[in-house]
Amino acid sequence: MNEALADWAALALTPGIGPSSFLRLLACFGSASVAVHESRGSLAVCLDAKQLDSWFSGEGRRAAEAALAWAQGAGCSLLTLNDDDYPTRLAESDSPPPLLFARGRRELLAQDMLAMVGSRRATPQGLQTARLFAQKLGEQGYTIVSGLASGIDAAAHEGALATPASSIAVIGTGIDRVYPSSNRALAHRLAEHGLILSEFALGAGPLAGHFPQRNRILAGLTRGCLVVEATLDSGSLITARLSLESGREVMAVPGSILSPQSRGCHRLIKQGARLVESVDDILEEVGTAIAADTEAAKPAAEQDVASVDDPAIEALLAEMGYDAVALDTLLARLRLTAEAIYPMLLELEIQGRVASLPGGCYQRLR
Repeated sequence: MNEALADWAALALTPGIGPSSFLRLLACFGSASVAVHESRGSLAVCLDAKQLDSWFSGEGRRAAEAALAWAQGAGCSLLTLNDDDYPTRLAESDSPPPLLFARGRRELLAQDMLAMVGSRRATPQGLQTARLFAQKLGEQGYTIVSGLASGIDAAAHEGALATPASSIAVIGTGIDRVYPSSNRALAHRLAEHGLILSEFALGAGPLAGHFPQRNRILAGLTRGCLVVEATLDSGSLITARLSLESGREVMAVPGSILSPQSRGCHRLIKQGARLVESVDDILEEVGTAIAADTEAAKPAAEQDVASVDDPAIEALLAEMGYDAVALDTLLARLRLTAEAIYPMLLELEIQGRVASLPGGCYQRLR
């Protein structure tokens, strides 16, 4: 057993000893291995009574033993603040986690990253936007980071997994749990082709307080944060705020003024977030990704990302003309289903060739 890592993990996984207290212990005693052998009186310089009780209960030691055993599994490891591959941006953030459970391709931590978050109850258009933006940003070398939640998070992971830059999920439970359970298959794909990170002890459940805590890691890892859809009470706005406080770029995709799923994005834009209509808007804001070697990356073969062929796009544009046209009219003219036409319209919006208008209408711009 790596005793130094065991001591580090024992302190990091003791309930109540958060990143700030952990760093105080290192400053006071020089190392975790020294701190764990100190008396209660000596530790009282850095810890309060509740933290001391928690440490001397032995819960951190038990959690560390389980963590080290888990880390023997294929693709599993423990990442500490002392490790050379601990991401620099996260290390320089206000509250870097001293220990992270990592499952998957740890080399992705060397990539430039962007956070993509949004509503759990996303609209079909929002899901398609997240997938396409994530895929196109991945093709530009950005690893997409999200929280493995339903809705926009899941769509962002799916889009990014189709690219060599892949995707990282930062979760609000122990790494041995999947929440929500409906994302179990996605989590397995992330563990194989991407990366899953958690700072919580094995077995930790989806407690409400875990998710804002998780969001600070999303903000800390990344160069910027894109919100695709969000209600006014969406947790994704917490990630956006933390990103702003960390000096990261904050961007938002606008939507219909009639949709509650767009109001959070509109508020962010009013507060100064970059209004995003295309991937070029994002790249103008955050710059070009400095990508690490991703030769070993393999897109998930089973990934189903919408693709559209040029003849279909050109036929759609020809039928649109340059006047505003209702979706129902386009469907009738082209004899297509809504499921077939939405990906094409979204692709054209991203390219800046078509604009969506109130009332379900579209207009060709060029």
